[in-house]
Amino acid sequence: MKYINSVDTVNPQQPKTEFKRWAGHGLVSIGLVNPKSAANVASILRACGCYGASAVFYTGQRFGYAKDFNADTKRMRHIIPTIGVDDLLTIAPKGASKVVIELVEGAIPLPEFVHPVSAFYIFGPEDASVPEHIVAACDHVVYIPTRNSMNLAATANVVLYDRMAKSDYAASNELIKNSRDNNNGLAL
Repeated sequence: MKYINSVDTVNPQQPKTEFKRWAGHGLVSIGLVNPKSAANVASILRACGCYGASAVFYTGQRFGYAKDFNADTKRMRHIIPTIGVDDLLTIAPKGASKVVIELVEGAIPLPEFVHPVSAFYIFGPEDASVPEHIVAACDHVVYIPTRNSMNLAATANVVLYDRMAKSDYAASNELIKNSRDNNNGLAL
């Protein structure tokens, strides 16, 4: 897999952020508002590895206090940076559309949403909402139509999968062989 390093942030005072991203897939990164659970962040890292997101930025102290990557079974934390920041809006990659995923009246349902080429997806914590000033500053506000609220990791997985499903993606036996568990040798 080919990677490209470097991204400029919106805030010129913010140091240039270096991280790996998949070539040819646009820039995709994740912003988390004060995530509650390290296990959820680890699961998001795994989703980033599966669907091609480059970095995870987070605010708040709860994740820093509980950094435990037991759910990061693919060890994506060694490939995809997880960076604590004070303000997600100033770390947003330059040129990326800010897309907040939240249950907000008037938001676009995910099945109808057209993902931008470069996107900074912002998710709120499980026990609160994305602050209004962040929602107001985003280019798109999207919700996932469900009968109940989903947890943070499940929400990120659904959004990243939806992005991939609506794009030109590789479909081949070689991809299956490279993606599956070592104990799986099934073929049709």
